[in-house]
Amino acid sequence: MVEKIIWDNVEEEQVNPSMKRRMVYGKNIMITKMRFKNGFVVPLHHHENEQVTEVLSGTIRFWFGENKEQTMDLNAGETVVIPSNLPHEALMVGDVEEVDTFSPPRQDWIDGSDDYLRE
Repeated sequence: MVEKIIWDNVEEEQVNPSMKRRMVYGKNIMITKMRFKNGFVVPLHHHENEQVTEVLSGTIRFWFGENKEQTMDLNAGETVVIPSNLPHEALMVGDVEEVDTFSPPRQDWIDGSDDYLRE
């Protein structure tokens, strides 16, 4: 049975003092709505999941590659597709609201083993 989901009814998780997220996922895909405070850094990491990031407000400065070879500022209304296993780091420039979509779903986010975000 197909169920309608209302974002405001999805539990918001306080991952750390600067990051909140709501997650909806199925067997093969996950979508998350996240809010970050200015200056928060997502440390350099990579994952098997293909990722699409869309910025709703604020700016995310991304670095891509093991040695941060590529830099990209993603502003409100802009989207990037991050291939599977590509190392990336991100800095929130201003308060940021964004949506990430992953395939397959991020199991580490589902089970809470995403320690790199919880420090």
